[in-house]
Order: sequence, then C-alpha cells, then structure tokens
Amino acid sequence: MAKANDFCDSFRDHGVRLGQRVVSTHLSGPLLIKARMPQPASAHCPDGTLAGVLSALGCFTFWGLFPIYFKLLQYVPALEVLAHRILGSAVLLLVLVLARKQGPVLLASFRNGRHLRFYLLTTLLISTNWLLYIWAVQTGRILEASLGYYINPLVNIVLGVLFLRERLNSRQWSAVAIAGVGVLALVLGYGVFPWISLTLALSFGSYGLLRKKAGHAATLGLCMETLLMAPIALLFLAVFAVRGTGALGMLDERTDLLLLAAGPITVAPLLLFLQATQRLRLSTVGLIQYLTPTLQFLLAVAVYREPFTRIHLIAFCCIWLALALYSIDAYSSHRPQGFWIARRPIVPRRSPH
Repeated sequence: MAKANDFCDSFRDHGVRLGQRVVSTHLSGPLLIKARMPQPASAHCPDGTLAGVLSALGCFTFWGLFPIYFKLLQYVPALEVLAHRILGSAVLLLVLVLARKQGPVLLASFRNGRHLRFYLLTTLLISTNWLLYIWAVQTGRILEASLGYYINPLVNIVLGVLFLRERLNSRQWSAVAIAGVGVLALVLGYGVFPWISLTLALSFGSYGLLRKKAGHAATLGLCMETLLMAPIALLFLAVFAVRGTGALGMLDERTDLLLLAAGPITVAPLLLFLQATQRLRLSTVGLIQYLTPTLQFLLAVAVYREPFTRIHLIAFCCIWLALALYSIDAYSSHRPQGFWIARRPIVPRRSPH
C-alpha cells in the first residue's frame, strides 16, 4: 500500500505549465489545497489514481497506434474515411449525451447563434486536423504527423503568448527557439516547408485554445461539432454511393468492418481521456501525452520504414531538446512545497448555457 501511495503521489504532484498557466482546458473551481501534515493513506485514493494513470496510458497508446488503423484503409479515399469517422462518432456521442440527460443543453446550443458560430469555427479546425492526419498516414507521412504532435505543446506556448497574454521565461523562450531551429533545418535541408507538421500542430493548438477559452464540456462540444459535420459527411457518402465509388458494401467484409469501426475507434480514447482528467491533474496528463507522437514515430521508422535521414535526426533532436527544456521548466515551477492533495475529484466543466 505504501508503494502504491508513493506511486500515486508522484503522479498527482507532477506539474506542467502552458506558458505561465497550468493546462486546464475543462476545469473549474478550486482544485488543490496545501496540507501541512501528510494525509492518511486512504486520503490519497491510490486505486482512483492508478485507474487514472491506466486510462491516460490507454488513451494515448490508442491515439499513438491510430496509424495502423488508417494504413489498413489506405485504399479508401481519406475524405470517405473521414465521413465514416464523423458519422459514427456523431451517433455514439449523441447516444452518450442523451444518456447523460444533456439533450436540452445540446438543443439550446443549436438555438444559440453565438454558440453555433463558435462551434462552426471549432468544427472547421478539428475536421481539417482529422482529414490531414488521415491523408498523411495513408500517403506515408506518419513521421511528419508525429513531428506535428511533438511540437504541438510548443505551439500552444506561442498561442498562449499571442492570445492569452502569457509571459515566458528564458527557458521557455529557449525551447521555442530550439524548436524553430529544428523546423528551419527541415526547410534548409530539403527546401520544403514542413506544412503537414505545422498545419496539424496549429489546427489542433487553435482548436484547444478556443475550447479552453469557451470552457464548454468536452463530450458535449465534440458531439455538437460532429453533428454539424454529419450532414456534409452524409452528402459525400451519398455521392460516392450514387457513383458506385463508395467502399462500404462494395469491396469486402473486412473493409466494411473497418469503416464501421471508425466511430468507436474515435470515441473510445476520448472516454478514456475524460476518465484520466477526472482522476489526474491535466498537467500530469500533459506529460503522458508524449506517448502518442513517440509511438507514431516508432511506427513510421521501425514498421513502415519511412525515410529517416540525418536532417530528420537533427530536426527531431532539436524538438526533443526543446521539449526537455519545456518539461524541466514546468516541473521546477510546479514542484510541490509540502504535500498537495486533491480537494475533490477533477470533473469536466458543465456547459454554462
């Protein structure tokens, strides 16, 4: 039990900052109180924390292995795969929202012009990110995609400076500068701008920034976004079916099963992510998230044998060094003084409307 408590405390007390603020996309209320004396073992809830760690590991492992799924569908156009992913996710998320009795809140969002315009913008960002990622995997650019998700935390820092007026210290600026050197190495080495990596990082970073500022619940927001995309996705699939070029029901059972699994494969890691954020600090989850691009990197190099040249090595080393500085700064800034104990479980913020 003592070992379990020590393990859990190490995850609870580990902190990472986004600029000058702890990443807290969907959190509300006071999270922590400082205790002068160690708490009893029962106060640490080792089982709950271990469950959170396992949920985070499962979530980011799932996302890290996504390239395997999309590679299996590389003969299906990326736009068609995206359409199945949107429709499947929309159905499952709608069922989940209705099961939580949040239907009236969802309906109110559709009737609110301001909320609708907000979700139209986030829908554009997340659909762009999904489509580009699928296309990148299918066309043998997993390495570029993994680079995009490696630099995403650093892009978040820049977005925080530009839009949240956050100030960076010298180590944080050094991390951003070193990452810039890595990108510049790719540009000078190949004469090609790494647009896939930067577009993935910027689209996902901007999406996260908007959702953070709005403070809407994660599941409800994604349900709203997929429902907004669903009519367009359905239209694309109808056109494919009329032309006889659609994959569903036209090729083989294996393809049908893979396409029908697009929704569950999208929603399952999201639920694990929400479970993790309820039991762990998001700063801890932010550290574990590097598992995703690392697995993508290993798949690209070791499994799919994508070219990994000396220039790639220089660029990735710069990114890894930048992330090391970022993590060291975050850890030193949030290293606990005394004992910090969760006052109450972390729960997603409810929609204000």
